Amino acid sequence: MFRRRLLLLGGVTAAVVLLGAIVFAVIRITSSSAGVPKQGDVDCDQVIDSVDALLLLRQAAGISTQVPCATSGGDVNCDGKITSVDALHVLRYAAGLPSMTPAGCTPVGSPLGSATPTGATPMTVTPTAGPSSTPGLTCVPAPSGITPSGTPAENGYHLTDTISEANFDGMVDLVMIPGTTNQAIVVRQNGVITRIATDGSFAPADYGDLSSKLTAGGEQGLLSVAFSPDFAHDSRIYAYYTRGSPNPSVLARYQVFGGSIDISSETVILTVPQPYANHNGGRIVFGPDCYLYLSLGDGGSGGDPQNNGQSLNTFLGKILRINVTGQAAYTIPPDNPFIDGVGPNKDEIFAYGLRNPWRFSFDRLTGRLWAGDVGQSNWEEVDRVIRGGNYGWRCYEGFEAYNLSAGCPDQSQLQFPRVAYPNQNTDNQAVTGGYVYRGASMPELYGWYIYGDAYSGRIWAVNTTDETSAPVQLVDTDRFISSFAETPDGEILLVTFNNAVYRLARN
Repeated sequence: MFRRRLLLLGGVTAAVVLLGAIVFAVIRITSSSAGVPKQGDVDCDQVIDSVDALLLLRQAAGISTQVPCATSGGDVNCDGKITSVDALHVLRYAAGLPSMTPAGCTPVGSPLGSATPTGATPMTVTPTAGPSSTPGLTCVPAPSGITPSGTPAENGYHLTDTISEANFDGMVDLVMIPGTTNQAIVVRQNGVITRIATDGSFAPADYGDLSSKLTAGGEQGLLSVAFSPDFAHDSRIYAYYTRGSPNPSVLARYQVFGGSIDISSETVILTVPQPYANHNGGRIVFGPDCYLYLSLGDGGSGGDPQNNGQSLNTFLGKILRINVTGQAAYTIPPDNPFIDGVGPNKDEIFAYGLRNPWRFSFDRLTGRLWAGDVGQSNWEEVDRVIRGGNYGWRCYEGFEAYNLSAGCPDQSQLQFPRVAYPNQNTDNQAVTGGYVYRGASMPELYGWYIYGDAYSGRIWAVNTTDETSAPVQLVDTDRFISSFAETPDGEILLVTFNNAVYRLARN
């Protein structure tokens, strides 16, 4: 990170529920990749498996599933209604047992219209049609459309402790729950996830506990969580955590049922070997293109001894970009910059030359990616990350040469920081990347990138439209800033190790 419950289903027989639990826990059998039948594919991922059966059980019990293919694909036995019998057919089909083939009815009234969901295929560098998602799905929050006015005042801001219910130690992230305006989850390094009300309208509630999956402590633990861009339909949530060096760190997917994460539904999507315990990155975010982005540190120790930052044959020291498909496999976006088929490059790489990009985000208006990359001995940096960009580590730290011993490109081939600030002989120690402000309450900050230092608690903003302007210090706090968050209306929250979540406000 930094430097130094099977559901209680009325009307469903106990036998079906038990079988559903068993199959859900152990079976992930997919149908053939060609010509996958829509009938029985309740979650629209072109895979007929126990997840579809569990969704049918929920629908049979009158529990909302909010999946787009339920009505068109759930009536497996074609009797005009969805019951636990349909779920049993799907379970048997997924297990390879004799059953009605889930393809017999003519789908009617599909909410997906005439479009067919993108197929889920094994990992490949073959260009695909794009992210597997509901047609018309947008992955960019609606911008607020505020007209900028005024200039940010030096030290003209403060923190308001408006979310006092978020009183938990070791908070590393806060993510708004899709489709809500006042609900979020706070993510703790120990693996515990809690649902909170950003307006204090309800008491905190358990949302999930991944502690049994990971090793926490130091720079390790549960580091980031992201909801699927189509969460209202697929109920999927993604997590990035460490198992403890030298074990690999993990990107995994889970299902959310009944308002909490079903830990038994884990599907591991990607593992990344970690030679040391520090510099794990990292954040996961779905971009405006609906692809999943993951930031990873250089592998740890000090000075990047393996020169991972400059190597294209490792995930370390990179921001990755992949198309998650709903299966354990994923596909490579066809416009990723370093695709070379069977060559040595990792085709998942979007940008490289990074030391420990702890937090990054997308500007909700422009779609541009901004990151805070934690420095080594002298400089912390803020980067405007572009496709295929090389950000210089370990050759450079900030704007200064660090280690030019071998394999360093000419400066003209590098992307230097938008901002670099010193961490030597100060209490600054680790940058925490934030967000481009797109809220309405502080129009003078509209279009400015807000970031901070974890250890000193200082918060700055830099104009994203004027490349020559200097940053402005907004507030000097005594808080340990582990992460920033963005509300649906574009306001900025701060997550801290001080057992509190704050809102940034003007004096």
